[in-house]
Order: sequence, then structure tokens, then C-alpha cells
Amino acid sequence: MFQRYNQEQIPRDRHPVGEAVLFAENLPSDKNRKTLEPLGAAILRMRLVASGEFMFESHRNDTVMKSLNARLALVFLVVVAAVACACSPQNYIVSRAADALSSDGGAFAQDDDPELVRDAVPFALKTMESLLARQPRHKGLLLSLSKGFTQYSAAFVLQDALEEEDLSARAEKILRARRLLLRAKNYGLRGLSVDHEGFASDISADPVKTAALAGLSEVPLLYWTSAAWSLAVSHSSGDPSMLADLPRCEALMRRALELDESYDSGAIHEYFIAFEGGRPAAMGGSMEKARRHFERALELSGERKVSPLVVYAETISVRTQNKKEFLELLDRALQFNARESAPEFTLANLVAQRRARWLKGRADDLFLE
Repeated sequence: MFQRYNQEQIPRDRHPVGEAVLFAENLPSDKNRKTLEPLGAAILRMRLVASGEFMFESHRNDTVMKSLNARLALVFLVVVAAVACACSPQNYIVSRAADALSSDGGAFAQDDDPELVRDAVPFALKTMESLLARQPRHKGLLLSLSKGFTQYSAAFVLQDALEEEDLSARAEKILRARRLLLRAKNYGLRGLSVDHEGFASDISADPVKTAALAGLSEVPLLYWTSAAWSLAVSHSSGDPSMLADLPRCEALMRRALELDESYDSGAIHEYFIAFEGGRPAAMGGSMEKARRHFERALELSGERKVSPLVVYAETISVRTQNKKEFLELLDRALQFNARESAPEFTLANLVAQRRARWLKGRADDLFLE
């Protein structure tokens, strides 16, 4: 069971909620003291569940408690400040809880159990959406939701759809993935509109000029908005009008590349492996550019991410019908020790290896020889 604040089990001066309560006891109003503890406990539960940092009673120790104290100190100090000023703490709580949730992600990125993450992510996303309803212009939440829905859809919903053998079920799952990706795209555009009024509408009229408004701090929003949008377009074969959105996706990602090519250890270059290599020359594609993006992605990641290998195999090797290269790249990706060699990319590498296995199983369908 999850650990809860209980004065008999844990002294209040060794628990985040307890510390806040002790502080509040020095305030003049009895009402303040009665209000503070349940508010703090609610934030604590939400923070722990959404970030995946669960505390079990069997693992309770001073080190863990001190770590929790540090991470939650800001949230509770703000709550206390609000009460002490005789103001309603509600807005402070929502804002700081939003800050806390939108800054998380490391716990998931280093998780070595994709199925556990699959089950946990929807709750975290819905929690953030609930907070966003109260803080609709919270840029951090909008970024986290754009990123979260894109990752969840691509890693789980869409991959499940592609592996589905029943054609009807597969079509339904692809439609669901597309809806989630478009939700992610919309959150991203809302995030970019916070400091650039009209961004979401202007990107359709003049993609390059509008994308140029985004600054260095907005590279993550540019990347995840474009990634979600591009994936939605690529799985909208029944809606040709979606193809008109490709120049908008490209403008956002090229602006991100211009501002910070090293973002997320070469993730932007990975995107352009598929973007450049997946289009014929008549539509602006370039195999040579795709290869250069592949080499740069490997360099920026220190070859600690296997996704560039998988993307190149799926895009370039298949298009050039180089089956030998295709299998070599996928084997290289699968031989990588995803659970130990690069902790910061554990989950991403495991997800990429799942796709590598799926692609390898389809080799006979992908190559004519």
C-alpha cells in the first residue's frame, strides 16, 4: 500500500505533510491549520502517483524521506504562504502542482518495464488535463501533455495497431492513435500560442514566418508539436487533405533544428532521417541528407540510442531495397543492452527494440528478393 502521513508511524518533523502542519500550527487561525494538512496530502498523493515515484512502507528510510522533502518543499511553502496571507490557496496549489507535474518525466524515461509505464501514463495525462482546466495557459503542462500524448500514442497505441492482424481492429486502433496524436498537436500549438498570440492559426497561413517567432526555450514545444502532427498525417491515408499540413510540420521542425540541433541527444536529426528519406526527390526528399542526419543523430547520442538505427533501416534500407543493411542495423539495435548501457534512455531503447523485432519479422514482406 502507498505510504500515508500518519503521526503515529512517522514523526511530523520527518514527513513533508507533517512539516507543513507543524509550520501552520504557529499561525493564528485554527482554520488555517485544519485546511493545510488535507491540501498538502492531496498534492503529495498526486505528485507521487503521477511521477511514478511510489513509496512503499517496506522501503521507507531517512534517505527517501529527505529526498521527498527536497522535491516537495516548494509546493508546501507556497501553500503555507498563501494561508498565512489569509488568501485562498487554491490558485497557488493548482499552479505549483502543475509546475511539479510538468517537470517530471525522468522516472518514466529510466523505467525498464514498458508495460508498467503503459498502465501508469494515462492516469498521469488525465491528472495534468484536470490541472490544465484550471490553468489553461500553463506552458509547462501544455508541453508535458503534447509530449506525453505523442509518446504514449506512438510507443503503445500505434505500435499495437500495426501489430494487429485483424484488419478491422487495426483500423480502429489507428484511428484512436490518430485522435491522440492530434490532441498532442493541439496542446503543442496552444503552448506555442501562450507567448505568441495567434500562433495556432497563423501557422496555417505562413508556416515559415510563424515558426520563426519561436525562441530557444520553445524548442521542445516545436519538436513535440511537429512530431505529433507528422505522425497523424502519416497515418491519415483516408484523409488526403491532411497532406497539406506537411509544410507546417516541416516548418516547426526546421525551426527547432535551427535553434538547437542537439535537442534530446539528436532527436530532431532522427526526425529528418524519415522526413528526408521517406519522400521522393520530386517532393524535396534527399537520401544523402537523410544519411547525414543519421550520422549526426548517432554522434549526438553517443550511440546510446538505438532509435536512429531503426529509423534508418525502416526508411532508407527499405526504400533502397538493401535487405542486408536492414537486417544488420536491426540486429545492432537488438544487441544493445537497453536495460543497463544507457539508463537515461532505457524506456526509449526498449520501445525502439520492440519496433525492431516487429520490422525484422516483416522482412520478407518489405523486400522483393
